[in-house]
Amino acid sequence: MSELKFVATAHAPQAIGPYSQAVIANGMVYTAGQVGFDPATMALVAGDVRVQTDRVLLNLAAILEAAGSSLGKVVRTTVFLASMDDFAAMNEVYARHFGAHKPARSTVAVRTLPRNALVEIDCVAVL
Repeated sequence: MSELKFVATAHAPQAIGPYSQAVIANGMVYTAGQVGFDPATMALVAGDVRVQTDRVLLNLAAILEAAGSSLGKVVRTTVFLASMDDFAAMNEVYARHFGAHKPARSTVAVRTLPRNALVEIDCVAVL
């Protein structure tokens, strides 16, 4: 196994527990799940699932950039939704951020997310 490199950037929310924003291993970047925290305030952005999804993807983009990657190099995402009723709205914003690039994805409904967020997304990308 190659050496692990831990990624941290002030352009995304700081970890609120014993984990890293992302880890690089074997030419891949593995991000922690991101919710819609504003990195400047560490507060959940006000608004619906569209607003939160936009912030989540901006946070992921900042982490990937700090790692030397980008949303265009994402191979897989996992989307966690507090309600599947929000799937279409989340998907609309998700599609806007990824454009023609379509990583593999799983979407799961969960009972609750940190600080009662509506959406959380993590991803795996190549460097």
